[in-house]
Amino acid sequence: MSFLPKINRQTAEQREAELQRELIRIEAKLGSDIFGPIPAGHRREFFCLNEHTWVWHEEWLEQGEAKSVTTRYDVRPNGVLKSQPGQPYQPLNEAEARNLLQATQIYRDRVRAEYQRRLQTA
Repeated sequence: MSFLPKINRQTAEQREAELQRELIRIEAKLGSDIFGPIPAGHRREFFCLNEHTWVWHEEWLEQGEAKSVTTRYDVRPNGVLKSQPGQPYQPLNEAEARNLLQATQIYRDRVRAEYQRRLQTA
């Protein structure tokens, strides 16, 4: 009998994980054009991964070769650190910090509005 509750709990955990992934996909799309128009052939995402982490990701083809860049912003008590593949963490300069703050505020407003819209139509 103890086998059945374990299956149900696992299924609930899997559903929770899938829901979290779906919410991130929705939010990433809402944030995609915050940094400006998306060039033709590019795919861009900007989203809040967790309480302390923001992600900006862009993909495109360059001369038939797939390219991508992912920038991760880690919010820490003493500032924000930026990381990109193959590079060490770097603190944001003042202009980057202002731009990120503005982007997160726009993102927050868009996400709130979208969730309110979805709740009203549910």
